[in-house]
Amino acid sequence: MSNTEIDLLCVNALRFLSVDAVQKAKSGHPGLPLGSALMAYVLWQYFLKFNPKDPSFADRDRFVLSAGHGSALLYSLLHLTGYQLSIEDLKNFRQWESRTPGHPEYRKTPGVEATTGPLGQGFANAVGMAMAERALAAKFNRKEHTIVDHSTYVIASDGDMMEGVSSEAASLAGHLRLGKLIVLYADNRISIEGNTQIAFTEDVVERFSAYGWNSVHVKDGNDLVSIYRALEDAKLQNEKPTLIAVRTHIGFGSPHKQDTAKAHGEPLGVEEVRLTKEHLGWPVEPAFYIPKEVTENMAKPGLRGKEIQTQWNERFEKYSSAFPELAREFRRVIEGRLPVKWAPGQIPKISEAPAAGMATRDASEYAINSLAARFPELIGGSADLAPSTKTLIKDGGNFEPVDPQGRNLHFGVREHGMGAIVNGITLPQGLIPYCATFLIFSDYMRPPMRLAAMNQLPVIYVFTHDSIGMGEDGPTHEPVEQLLGLRSIPGMTVIRPADANETLAAWDFAIANRNGPTALILTRQKIPVLKLAQYPEFSSGVALGGYVLSEGQNPNQLDLILIATGSEVHLALDSQAELQSEGLSIRVVSLPSWNLFSTQSEEYRSETLPSTVPWLAIEAGVTLGWNSYLGPKNIEVIGVDRYGESAPGEVIMKKYGFSTDNICKKAKEICQKTLKKLTGDHPTCA
Repeated sequence: MSNTEIDLLCVNALRFLSVDAVQKAKSGHPGLPLGSALMAYVLWQYFLKFNPKDPSFADRDRFVLSAGHGSALLYSLLHLTGYQLSIEDLKNFRQWESRTPGHPEYRKTPGVEATTGPLGQGFANAVGMAMAERALAAKFNRKEHTIVDHSTYVIASDGDMMEGVSSEAASLAGHLRLGKLIVLYADNRISIEGNTQIAFTEDVVERFSAYGWNSVHVKDGNDLVSIYRALEDAKLQNEKPTLIAVRTHIGFGSPHKQDTAKAHGEPLGVEEVRLTKEHLGWPVEPAFYIPKEVTENMAKPGLRGKEIQTQWNERFEKYSSAFPELAREFRRVIEGRLPVKWAPGQIPKISEAPAAGMATRDASEYAINSLAARFPELIGGSADLAPSTKTLIKDGGNFEPVDPQGRNLHFGVREHGMGAIVNGITLPQGLIPYCATFLIFSDYMRPPMRLAAMNQLPVIYVFTHDSIGMGEDGPTHEPVEQLLGLRSIPGMTVIRPADANETLAAWDFAIANRNGPTALILTRQKIPVLKLAQYPEFSSGVALGGYVLSEGQNPNQLDLILIATGSEVHLALDSQAELQSEGLSIRVVSLPSWNLFSTQSEEYRSETLPSTVPWLAIEAGVTLGWNSYLGPKNIEVIGVDRYGESAPGEVIMKKYGFSTDNICKKAKEICQKTLKKLTGDHPTCA
């Protein structure tokens, strides 16, 4: 192996396709493509297993550009290796409705395995991808029949290494000994503010060695042979993930911008593009120039991948003959299809509950274990809180190096890493993952949750300890604004069930929802279980987002509608009983999901919440959002617009106004204002 003329020609083609795309767009990041093109070329040309004619080939290697700002380099690779990405797409870089957006977007560009750009997210996604590969291999491979055997590769930057999410994910990857995870670290030592010495002086290689990684240096990012050998050695590592720190030069070849922050996030400029091309021996014109030899050479890895897929298909045929049922299951799972015999509502309902009630986290535990028996691809865990979030699959085993068939994932106290890793587990398809923590700590997971929603990833989040009702741990652990924050994420379905059976229905929805993430918001405290015979609508009602749980005694002349979510629904029912005993007609609407309710027809929403009747909403979270959500009319809300306290949960709830007495008092005040036209003759409003 040596730096041949054709290799260097291909590397420069990648560099200048990227530079020209950025220059034409007058926007973008030319520095990383110039500095990292050679190591990307070595990986794609000689190691990466892919078929550009079938980007979804089940056993392809995964490539994640965690340094997503270098997207022009990835698009150049995809174009030259034969993916359905044209030269016109490259020329349309960063433009409206382009297939080459500013940072790589999953589902938008063929060959892009993960949406990256927020630094560190792609790195952690890759850890999840490597975990998924190991889990699927353990489940489906058989002696002499290997159908899951691929690697996950990453190109990461200095910024990725600085972000804490990468540290969380790398630590877990080392513990799990993910030998098929290989990271090329573009160590160019430049960040937006200047040389990394101003804030980042640690020894990254030693840090990763401490995590349990195989960590090596390559001194020269333009030394093709050294990079090739480092990758070759990394492929031999079975017990450790590998970090290859490659000393690159941002903006390589630019006479005035190489090794400066100016090469990072802005076009080189017309004159500097000319000088850089001349310096590296590349034709100044035309832009987007591709020599014929480059096209021919860079078609080779795709042809190799096509042959690899053909061989895999032959192996899979033999596997299907030997294990027909397992082969069918593999196809179903890898294609993301739910079992044919499964339908929502099959989890046995909870008809007999303890007199003290049942926490919805306990009902969720029951649902998880019922579903685990039906869905072998269900896998999940928590950020060191499984006994509290009730998310263990009983007898499911722990996912560990010695037992990759284990279904219980242990993320440690790493919420941010957990969120991004679970995205990675979801991205390859084949598994249905969930992750769990306390609702208050969902704040640590905001970036990966946003990306999950953006990319329609069917991740399931289990958030327990859902309100000030959790009690003695105090305001640091009592969520107030988190519900509103989650609801504000476009594409996220948030469900806060009212009891055990609404929780089962919420899980039914989450499993069936393959078009985006679902967040389940659950109680620690015990709450009553609604009697199935008395409240038959809950199962279908949860899927609608909101429904009439208990009708007023005079449905045609309602005085007030009490709207509640979660544990507060029971307060609404108790208040309804008291108010109706005094002659008022009160409807109770359970509204477990704003998101789902908003998708229903205007007719259904108007029937459930007629605007001619006053509304009182009850929820142990901030009141902000209720009026804008249920508007345009103004509504009254009993909520929490300050932080919690440390005390028994029932005491805090009462002190904050979550009591039948306070709800009835507020209801009567609303009634008095609304029915003023009745000249004070109403029995309760006089």
